Amino acid sequence: MPTTPTHTARRALLGLLLAGNFGLSALAQAAPSVQFQTSAGDFVIELNAEKAPKTVENFLQYVNDKHYEGTIFHRVIDGFMVQGGGFTAAMAQKPTRGPIPLEASNGLRNDRGTIAMARSGNPNSATSQFFINVVDNAGLNAPQPDGFGYAVFGKVSSGMETIDKIRMLPTGNKAGMQNVPLTPVTITTVRLLK
Repeated sequence: MPTTPTHTARRALLGLLLAGNFGLSALAQAAPSVQFQTSAGDFVIELNAEKAPKTVENFLQYVNDKHYEGTIFHRVIDGFMVQGGGFTAAMAQKPTRGPIPLEASNGLRNDRGTIAMARSGNPNSATSQFFINVVDNAGLNAPQPDGFGYAVFGKVSSGMETIDKIRMLPTGNKAGMQNVPLTPVTITTVRLLK
């Protein structure tokens, strides 16, 4: 059958649509979502693998290993952040893999609802612990006076009311740590949605 201008245009349109579908599929793969089920409620994190590839890869490995299940939000400061991913309710620190390189200069900001990696004073010391910003924390963005910041790698896409519930819990001292919720918030299940 001879190719007509109309036929050529249809084939070109089909090609664009297929390319567009492939692009959407690749984009969806680049932005996985993870659901947290906790004793305080559920929330979903959309990860930004494009801007924080090593951090997202590290986080998803901990998810796949079920590392986060049975851990608590062990540091909660209303007006700042909620931190978890490292300790059990008995305040025992779970073993981790080696630290990852800092990806704080990726353009993502520590705004309310974003998730970032917790670390020590060594910029390349993040392992499994994360925190969720409950306010805009511009002071955590790169560059800091020391030249570093805290690596944001995603955001809460649903369930921010759960995070707000956690941030308002009464806290105290436990096992030598401050700002520990008096009623533990345990992460029961973490699963990859897409």
